[in-house]
Amino acid sequence: MLLAASKVLDRLKPVIGINTDPDRSEGHLCLPVRYTHSFPDALQKFYSGEFRWQWRQRIRLYLEGTGINPVPVDLHEQQLSQEQHSRAHVNGRFQDQRSQISEPHLLPVRSLNEVFIGESLSSRVNYKSCKPSFKFSLHRASYYEISVDDGPWEKQKSSGLNICTGTGSKAWSFNINKIANQAVEEILKIAKSYENLKLPLNKELIQKVTNGYNESLLYSPEEPRLFFSIREPISNRVFSSSRQRGFASKVCIRSRCWDACMVVDGGTSFEFNDGAIASILINTEDALRTVLLED
Repeated sequence: MLLAASKVLDRLKPVIGINTDPDRSEGHLCLPVRYTHSFPDALQKFYSGEFRWQWRQRIRLYLEGTGINPVPVDLHEQQLSQEQHSRAHVNGRFQDQRSQISEPHLLPVRSLNEVFIGESLSSRVNYKSCKPSFKFSLHRASYYEISVDDGPWEKQKSSGLNICTGTGSKAWSFNINKIANQAVEEILKIAKSYENLKLPLNKELIQKVTNGYNESLLYSPEEPRLFFSIREPISNRVFSSSRQRGFASKVCIRSRCWDACMVVDGGTSFEFNDGAIASILINTEDALRTVLLED
């Protein structure tokens, strides 16, 4: 359903998903699992009007600057390795001469779940000696500048950043930011030792605090706002991370990367190298029309 949702640009066209593999897929965007084996019941509910429309907000993206190629690579169709993925972007750049765009260019896809920006390949080093040559990979951090809600630009290095909708807040974004009971317990112990707080550090309190924080990461698919997450930010004299996560109306990213991509819903990839600028926001005109069946 994610693949279909990214290509539907008509807000009046309803998109209804059926989970065809309920044993291996949660199917959050599809009809409830019970309708997989009793789809005529779902059709009857549609016919009798026993449903309501749910307008899921989606992300629109603008690209401008240098180092970009507005022609996407479809990852679902090509199933590329990392090296092939990079080569596909290079080939596309030679086929499309618009490597510099002075005005913001609206991309032809909408993101229902999330947009991820980061380096696509690890740096590779070849060593040759008397022994057979061998190769190993080193992690390459993503270098970029970020502006939230038209605020000041901030230089950052991290493992990439995720920007999601309310629909996507239950997916990758949640797993990036959620905390475990162990972390909550350790933090409460430290707080208690500093201030001599009389907190009963029992399992009930720890679970309640953990659930409260994790639930704060989720929000309605119909809310027209973004949630951004910086993965593993590096903080030092040069790079900072004043906000590692938070809600926003607009996020702008200026790439300083070598071999980066901007991936929409895990299926469509755009080249995003040094000089490229992405503006990421929600426009309510892009909302996807889906259904909620009444029980």
